[in-house]
Amino acid sequence: MSSRIIFTGGGSAGHVVPNLAIINALQKDNWQSFYIGSKQGIERKIIGQKLPYFAIASGKLRRYFSWQNFVDPLKIFLGIVQSYFLIKKLKPKVVFSKGGFVSLPVVIAAWLNRVPTIIHESDLTPGLTNRLSAPFASKICLTFDETKKHLKTTNTVVTGCPIRSELLKGNPENGRAICGFNDDKKIILVIGGGLGSAIINKTIEDLLPKILANYQVVHICGKDKKNTLKIAGYKSFEYIYDELADIMACADLVISRAGSNTLYELLTLGKPHILIPLSKKSSRGDQIINANFFVKRGFSKVIDEDTLTCDLLHKEIDNLAEDLDETKQRLATFKKTDSIKLICDIITSVAEQ
Repeated sequence: MSSRIIFTGGGSAGHVVPNLAIINALQKDNWQSFYIGSKQGIERKIIGQKLPYFAIASGKLRRYFSWQNFVDPLKIFLGIVQSYFLIKKLKPKVVFSKGGFVSLPVVIAAWLNRVPTIIHESDLTPGLTNRLSAPFASKICLTFDETKKHLKTTNTVVTGCPIRSELLKGNPENGRAICGFNDDKKIILVIGGGLGSAIINKTIEDLLPKILANYQVVHICGKDKKNTLKIAGYKSFEYIYDELADIMACADLVISRAGSNTLYELLTLGKPHILIPLSKKSSRGDQIINANFFVKRGFSKVIDEDTLTCDLLHKEIDNLAEDLDETKQRLATFKKTDSIKLICDIITSVAEQ
């Protein structure tokens, strides 16, 4: 009989996509996987067709005043109740949480059912949900050793960030064919995160007349943000998953947010990149911390969102394009970890306890 595991995590692609790498690896070892997420989150779109998916009520955890703060605790409580009975019915050996507000009710419900939970934290500083979930976890996996100092627990282990093995097998020719590109001009890949970035999207669209003479641009716009532009040398998508390996392989340089999962993928693949971290006006500043960490190590170029202009981005693109070989040499020194194997071993060990 196969062992059972419940995965959870949502709110953004960064809280979902790494789960898929673990799911794929565990399936080879005859694990049976289930997913608990929200009703409308991006996790349902990414996971819903791949695994048995169960939606629960979820409330957002905010650090600022909102009238929703009086309602969402009730949603969280309902989510705990729903998760409790789901876990009792599915009888998993272990729960694996990637974070995001939907995961807290699942982690608490697993603890109430005496089912061990493993949490993975991608960022240098833990998010609020993982901070609240930590006391209920049997093990906390970290992408960075530096994150330990932010957690008041000793049950942590540094695993790196799981990325799909398929990303390492991308075919650049397939990527160019998907986009309708040739190999005469360098290719820029723009990633605004799973939910997209209005400011990055607008800047890229305004910049297209200036850069398409020398570059080709493939643009992942984000959920519900795909544009309708039809321009030679430009290809846009709302979101891609299966094609990402080939498109990443054909890209010469990448413009991206600084979410830790995407950043870890860029470093592992050795892709020269420009980061535009989400500003503190609309985040807790984790992307800025991530970006600065790798700027100091010479791996990343960064533009502050608050100072982003077409001219500045154009200048940084040209500078990076001229420095591609030297940048690739620096990126080649990035220490790679077999995160998937490490995490799968931890899951197996915790499940057998």
